[in-house]
Amino acid sequence: MESNSPPAAPSGRLPGSSATPVHRRTLRDLWRLFGPYWSCERRRKVRGAALVLFLLTLAQVGLVVWLNYWNRALFDALEQRTASGVLVQVAVFALIFLLSIAVTAAHLMVKRALQLDWRAWLTERLVGRWLEDGRHYRLQFSEGRHDNPDQRIAEDIRIATESAIALAHTLVFSLLTLVVFIDILWTVSGSIVLPGTDVQVTGYLVPLAFLYAGLGSVLGWMFGRPLMRTTNDLQTAEATFRFGLSRAREHTEAIALMHGEPLERAWSARRFRQVVRDWDRQSWAYLGLVSFSTGYGTLLPVFPILVAAPQYISGAMTLGVLMQAAQAFQRLTSALSWPVDSIGEIARCRASADRVLSLYADMQRLDDDAPGEPRPRIVIDRTGNEHFVVENLCIAGPSGRVLLESLDATVRRGERVLVKGDSAVTSRLFKVVAGVWPWGSGRVLLPDHGSALFLPQRPLLPEGSLREALCYPRTPAEFDAGEARRSLEVVGLGWLVPRLDDTDNWEQALPLQAQQRLGFARALLQRPAWIFMDNATNAFDPGSERQILEVLQQELPQAAMLTISLHPGLEAMHHRTLELSLAQETKFLFDGRRANGAPAH
Repeated sequence: MESNSPPAAPSGRLPGSSATPVHRRTLRDLWRLFGPYWSCERRRKVRGAALVLFLLTLAQVGLVVWLNYWNRALFDALEQRTASGVLVQVAVFALIFLLSIAVTAAHLMVKRALQLDWRAWLTERLVGRWLEDGRHYRLQFSEGRHDNPDQRIAEDIRIATESAIALAHTLVFSLLTLVVFIDILWTVSGSIVLPGTDVQVTGYLVPLAFLYAGLGSVLGWMFGRPLMRTTNDLQTAEATFRFGLSRAREHTEAIALMHGEPLERAWSARRFRQVVRDWDRQSWAYLGLVSFSTGYGTLLPVFPILVAAPQYISGAMTLGVLMQAAQAFQRLTSALSWPVDSIGEIARCRASADRVLSLYADMQRLDDDAPGEPRPRIVIDRTGNEHFVVENLCIAGPSGRVLLESLDATVRRGERVLVKGDSAVTSRLFKVVAGVWPWGSGRVLLPDHGSALFLPQRPLLPEGSLREALCYPRTPAEFDAGEARRSLEVVGLGWLVPRLDDTDNWEQALPLQAQQRLGFARALLQRPAWIFMDNATNAFDPGSERQILEVLQQELPQAAMLTISLHPGLEAMHHRTLELSLAQETKFLFDGRRANGAPAH
C-alpha cells in the first residue's frame, strides 16, 4: 500500500529510492533560468541600471589610473625635495579622494539596487511556480535534489544574484584594468639587456607580470579546486540542519506531548555533525588556498621593486617611475589574478545557482513527461456546469502502484454524498479533486473553481489575525464584519468573536476541534456551491459531528457536499453513499523506476 504521508526527511527523493546522481549544470542551463531577467518586461530599467553600473566602473578604473600617475608625481616631488611640489600633489590627492568616495558610493547603491531587483524578479518567478497547481505538494513525491525549497528560494537566490553581479563587476573592472595597465607598465618599465648577451628586452615587466599571474592562477586553481565541491556540500548540510530546527518548531506541541525531545535532540545533533564534517572539509580546502594566496600577496608588492631596482640604481629610472611601475605591476597582476582571487565567491555563487536551478528543473519535470515515455495522468477539466463528474478514474501512487480502478460517478448541485472506504483511497480521491494528485488516469470534470471549498482534516490557519484566518484564502475586505461574527457563533465559536482582530499562532492556540469548527465557519462565510470534506470532523464526538453537519446543510441547502469520513452513522445525513475499496490485485499503471526513479513498491 502507498504511504499516506509525505517523506519525513528532506531527502529530495521517494523513500526507498536510490540516491540521485548530481548533475552538473551547464552555463546554458543556468542562463535559461537567470538570463531572461535581462529581457523581461522591465528590461529598459534593468539595462539602464547595468549601463550606469558599467559607466561607474569606468570611472573607478579612471581614478585608479589617475592615482597611479599621481603616485609617480608624488615620489618625484619627494626625490626632488620640493615642498611646493608635494603640496600640489596633496591637493590633487584630496580631489582624487573625494571623487573616489562619490563614485564608490554611487556604484554601491546602483549595484545593490540591481542585485535586489534581480533577486525579486527570480524569487517571484520561482515562488509563483512553486505555489501553483499544487507543485509544492507534489514535489515531495518526486525524485531530485530539491530538498528545502524554502531555503533555496530565500537564501540561494540571494547568494546567486548578489554574487553574480559582484563577480561581473570585478571581472569588468579587472579586464579594463588589464587593458590600461599593460600600456602603462610597458611604457614606464623601459628596457633591459639580458645578462651575458646583447639582447635588449623592451617592456620586460609586462611579460613578467603575465608569468607571475599565470603561475599564481594555475597554482591557485589547484589549491582551490576542492572548494567548489565542499562549499556545495556545506550549504546543503546547513539547509538540512535549518529544516530540522524549523520542523521541530512547527511540531513543538506534538513533541512536548510525546516527550520526544531526546530523539529530536539526537536528530539535530546528527544533522549538525554533518555540518561539522562538511565545515572541516571546507576548512581544509580553504587552508591550501589561503596559504598560497597569503604568500602570493605578500610577494606581489616587493617583486617588481626588486626586479626594477637595477634601473633605478643606474639612474635610468626616477624614484617616481619606479614606484609607478611597481604599482602598475601590482594592478596588472591583480587583474590577471581575478580567477584565483574570486574562486571562493565563484564556488559560492555556482553552488547556490545549482541549487536554485535544481529546484526549478524538478518542478519542470513534474509537468513534463519523459521523452518517449509519456505517463498516464489524471485529466482535470473545469466545465462551470452544475455537475461534478468522474469518468473511468484510476488512482495510482507516485511509483505507479494502482490504488483504485474504473471509478465512474456523477454528483449534482445540492446533492450530499458520503464517501467511505479505505483511507488510502478516499484521501487520494480528495487530493485528485483538489488537483494536487496527478498520478493515475481518467478524467475529472469539476464545477467552477471559485465556487468550491475544500475542508481538510486540519484547516490551514495562516499567520495574522483571526479574521484573516477565517476569510482565507480570500481577504477580510470581501466580507461584512457582521457576517464574520455570525459564522463563528453559528458553529459554536462565539467565544472567539472578541478576538477576531487578535493576532496569534492559531494552530497552537486553538485545539483541533476548534480549528475544524473554524473551517466550517469559513464555509458558512464564503458560501461555496460545492464543499469537499476529508475527515473534517474527525475531532468531533458523534453528536457534535451530526450537529455541525446539520448546521452546514441548513445554512447552505443548495450546496453539494462530498463528505469523506471514517465515522459510522452518517448515512442518514446524505442522499447516497459511495464505497471505495483498495485495489486487491497488485498492478502498476506505469513503471515508476523509469518514470520518476521511484521503486515500484
